[in-house]
Parts: sequence; C-alpha cells; structure tokens
Amino acid sequence: MKVHKKQGIYFLAVAAGFFLCAVSVQALEVNIREGLPYVSTTHDGKAVEIRRIQDQQHMLTGGFTKTSRKCPPFCIQPTQVAPGVVTVGELEVLTFIENKLNKGKGLLIDARTPSWYKKGTIPGSINIPFTRFGNDQDEAARAAVLARLGVTRKTSPSFLENAMASLQSIMGNGVGSSEWNFSKAKEITLWCNGMWCGQSPHAIHALLDFGYPAEKIYYYRGGMQDWKILGLTVIVPADQ
Repeated sequence: MKVHKKQGIYFLAVAAGFFLCAVSVQALEVNIREGLPYVSTTHDGKAVEIRRIQDQQHMLTGGFTKTSRKCPPFCIQPTQVAPGVVTVGELEVLTFIENKLNKGKGLLIDARTPSWYKKGTIPGSINIPFTRFGNDQDEAARAAVLARLGVTRKTSPSFLENAMASLQSIMGNGVGSSEWNFSKAKEITLWCNGMWCGQSPHAIHALLDFGYPAEKIYYYRGGMQDWKILGLTVIVPADQ
C-alpha cells in the first residue's frame, strides 16, 4: 500500500512539473513568432535559449539608442553587400542557428573587434574580427582563420587553376582562389553592429577575394542593433 502511495505521489509530482512547464511556455506574451517562443543552441558549451525580453515596457539604453554616427567610418551599408551573398533577417538567422549551426554545418561569426564582442554577442557566435581577414595578415594567421571555416590550402594548384585565378583577379572577381580548397567550406553568417557598421561587410569582401563561395555566405545586416531592438537574448562572454 505504501509503495502504491509513493508511486502516486511521484507521478503527481511529474505531472505537476509538466503542467508548470506548459504554463510557462503558454505564458510568454512576447514570442519570436506565433508558435515559436524560443530557439535553443549552445554557447561555449552551455545550453542557451534565445528568447525575446518579456517586459513590454523595456527600452534600449546605451550606445544602441544613437541615431547618428560619424561617417566614415560608421556609414550606412547596402542591403546587398556583394553579388551572390544573401542578406538575412532575424528569423533567417534563427533558422540558420537551428538547421546549420546546431548541426555543425555552419558558423555564426561575430566579425566585430574583441572589445565589442566582450560587451555582448548573439548566442552561438564565434568572434573572428574583420581585421583577421585582411591581406595584411601573415600566411599562418590567414590559414588558421580559413581552417576554422573548413578551408584548406591546396598543395600544388594546377596551371589551369592559376590561370583562372589570374583572370578572376583581372576581372575583379576574387584573388587567391587557386590557393585554397573550398570543397568543405562551411556555410557562414556574418554580422556586426548593424546597418551602420562596415566590419562584417569588410570581412565578406575579403573572403570573396580569397575565393570563398558567395552562395555559402550570409550577411545579417541588422546585427546587434536590430537584435537588441527586438529584445532577443544577448550573451556576455566569459573572460577569454
């Protein structure tokens, strides 16, 4: 009799837990979209739920409330950053996190300088500053960055590959494509501070110059500005 009583209490506790979880989800008034209260991912090995701030009186404070910044360098960026590169919004970024990042098929890249990254980043992002993609980087540093994206250096490019690379360079369609093997290059989404930030566009153009396939690059133009406007989860990274 006591055993049955204990089992009954256990099942009641489990049922109550499920009920509270269900109520918690249903209680969210500010969803990402109808039927989608949050998106799960990991950041630095820890589980994170990307949600929107539930306080409907919440307002932005700090630097992201500014409407005007000196240009250059803080100039308005084009909607299409480069031919073949798709510009995405928040829902597409979240879909990318679910279908690419979480499955190890893609990378979400915070292309801002480390000082910006340390103030807060989009969950799941890795910080590869736009300066790391420049032509002034030494060969070892460039190879290390591209390796994180699934790109390797070719051991001995053929005469035809060198000729095609030279032609592309003359036509302005990229340089260095004969040096790198992009067959296993990951799909990547790059972002920075928003439509007034040129850091991720700079990185995208550098990648295209290396020969990175445009169809594997996505540009989140809204960046941290729009992410914060929509009250989406921001992670403050632990000390590196």
